[in-house]
Amino acid sequence: MAQATELESPGSGSLRWNLAGSALGPFLALALVVGFFAIADALINDPANFLSVRNLRTISAQTATVAVAALGMTVIIVSGGIDLAAGSALALAATVLAWCLANDYHAAIAVIAGLGTGCLAGCVNGVLISVLRVVPFIVTLGTMTVYLGVAKLVAGDATIRPDLTRQVPRWLQDLTSTQHETLWWGLPSGAWLALILSLSLALLLRQSVFGRYVYALGSNEATARLCGINIWANKIAVYMLSGLFVGVAGMFHFSRLSSGSPTSGTGMELRIIAAVVIGGGSLSGGRGSVLGTLTGAAIMAVIASGCTQLGWENPIQDIVLGVMIIAAVTFDQFRQRRLAG
Repeated sequence: MAQATELESPGSGSLRWNLAGSALGPFLALALVVGFFAIADALINDPANFLSVRNLRTISAQTATVAVAALGMTVIIVSGGIDLAAGSALALAATVLAWCLANDYHAAIAVIAGLGTGCLAGCVNGVLISVLRVVPFIVTLGTMTVYLGVAKLVAGDATIRPDLTRQVPRWLQDLTSTQHETLWWGLPSGAWLALILSLSLALLLRQSVFGRYVYALGSNEATARLCGINIWANKIAVYMLSGLFVGVAGMFHFSRLSSGSPTSGTGMELRIIAAVVIGGGSLSGGRGSVLGTLTGAAIMAVIASGCTQLGWENPIQDIVLGVMIIAAVTFDQFRQRRLAG
């Protein structure tokens, strides 16, 4: 009960200490990864490009899509859930956005449709988990395939490519662009939007009643129910909020690809979950932070960029990322056992 009480108080010193502690490890890991690739790039390549301003901008653009979707996954994981359908839902949102643009709907309507698709997908997940009382892993494993199928129906089992010169607004094309003329204060506009969303979510989790409920659900759902928290309503709200972030990530995804492909999100849910886990989030629930998630997403983007700069093949990136995920989960389990003991 004491643990739940601490988690229900986002403004408390105990939670601030937990958040700081959970973010310190990922920050050190990020510094080590950056340092390793910077040194390796300086020794192998001439000239070295890893720490160049252009490459850092590219990393920020690559981080944005996964980071925004991972913000929503942070809320789910903190509440004790999981969402394996995030990648398929992201691709579905991007496909709906592309379909609307290709059929000459106004850009504002297309964007609202994409965001609404993400929210609807999250709502469906939340309702099924609450009503059926089936573990989130199983429910979202099923909806992952459902959303993939729906995206294929929308796209006619093909890739939708709107006319960039006539149907896609310039601001949407520039969202993840690293071209100098499209930058806002040195960074892509999408990177700034991701930071704004991150700050908003951090304030929501730490300063609102809803944030207290999210941490309480992940800490001990039975205790939260005894405290009078509406479990159903809050679970649905958690998954809908995550769906909104998935919808925004779908918009970023479309901006990068300039198309809507139903299968383009396959496997992306693993990177989204990995960003939260590497950032210090616990798959057991009750712990996680926005800052840690952003750091985890940055670590993955740095690894991908560093491997590319060194000429390492894509399988090496996958191996390195897999090792980091195992290390992060192992550390979390060790910490859990230490606290329990």
